[in-house]
Amino acid sequence: MAKGYNRPRTGKTGGGMMAQIQQMQQQMADAQAELAEETVEASVGGGVISVVMTGDQVCKEVRIAPELLEDADVEMLQDLIVSGINAALEKSRERSSEKMSPFTDMLGGLGLGL
Repeated sequence: MAKGYNRPRTGKTGGGMMAQIQQMQQQMADAQAELAEETVEASVGGGVISVVMTGDQVCKEVRIAPELLEDADVEMLQDLIVSGINAALEKSRERSSEKMSPFTDMLGGLGLGL
């Protein structure tokens, strides 16, 4: 056998690693599906605007307190809605980060730079 030749390894090492990767992929898919079902809520303006968003950043609901519409200040309403959506997005991103961090930490530990 020539020096420097590394024959292909057989056995459980390669197959075990592939099984672990497939398991991790399934766990990541499960976590993403859970995030799509979970919701976060953010309120602004003392609770006059509430925004409900899923963990995968889909806006599901915007609630406006009826008393806010009595003044009919359109610019204020627009600002509050934007603020509420941004606050809900931030909460959703935080939840997503919490849920996915075990996977990104693991992949980063493998040198994949995530």
